[in-house]
Amino acid sequence: MIHHCYSRPLLICIALATGFPAVAQPAATAPTVQTPDGADAERPTPYDERLSRLAEILGSIDYLRTLCSSKQQEGWRGDMQQLLDTETKGEPKRKERLTAAFNRGYRSFASVYANCTPQALVAEERYRNEGATLATEITARFGN
Repeated sequence: MIHHCYSRPLLICIALATGFPAVAQPAATAPTVQTPDGADAERPTPYDERLSRLAEILGSIDYLRTLCSSKQQEGWRGDMQQLLDTETKGEPKRKERLTAAFNRGYRSFASVYANCTPQALVAEERYRNEGATLATEITARFGN
């Protein structure tokens, strides 16, 4: 099914491929606990590491798609915004971490590819497939 998702945003592809809601909705946001000074402390979710990798992949794909596509595509950045809105509501540090992961993915390919090359196209496909697999795993394991 993933082969047919080339032009669709990753989260929509995952929803279609798995029958689950989009990956941005795998579970409730991480609960907060009170620290001794009364401030809220964030507790990581069991899928934060995977979510961070997914954010990095979305950043990589966003750069590569912008570089290699003849038409402008907003889906990847929009998917990242949806992920942030859903997963980090009221958790600015988590939002910062996921945003940093997205930017790291974007910059890592920006530092390597100035032009669309066959290698850039292969990298985009591999990252898209890795992202789809990762999103499927997150929703299958942690989805509600």
